[in-house]
Amino acid sequence: MIRLTELAHERWRAVLRPGDMVVDATVGNGHDTLVLARLVGPTGRVIGFDIQPDALFAARQRLDDAGFLDARLYFDDHRKIAEFVTDPVRVVCFNLGYLPGGNKSITTRVDSTLDAIGAAAQVLVPGGLITVIGYRGHAGGAAETDAVRDQLNSMVEFAVEKIPGSESPVSPVLFVAAKRD
Repeated sequence: MIRLTELAHERWRAVLRPGDMVVDATVGNGHDTLVLARLVGPTGRVIGFDIQPDALFAARQRLDDAGFLDARLYFDDHRKIAEFVTDPVRVVCFNLGYLPGGNKSITTRVDSTLDAIGAAAQVLVPGGLITVIGYRGHAGGAAETDAVRDQLNSMVEFAVEKIPGSESPVSPVLFVAAKRD
């Protein structure tokens, strides 16, 4: 079975082209950020957010080692996307929960995530994608994933697909929200 992160990457590949602007709303260790940087290339723009300095340090190192020195990473809440991003964006991705290998008590929060998704919808171009991987297996994860599902389903300008990681009620879920043309 394909991993949900790899499936999200496939969806990004289908819509991104060199020179596009992308946002990683939850940078973490920078794995998705680097995939996005490679997809938009040296003429593209990558912006990322995280609330943990260790995450941003790891991501910056990963991007720098790969030659993507121009990616902008912000030590700030992802709900502030619209304050930092004023140009049209083709993909905004979220990988919710906690930092792998980090402090599991520091997690994304429902209120902030819903605000960030709303901000992402405002800056996204028609045909662009919002992808969200929700992790239901940690404290608060199921409630956050359900809230994300409800918000995305209420956004009439988006076609939303829900892809569960498995039949387990605590498996991760990938949401792919495509902004209608």
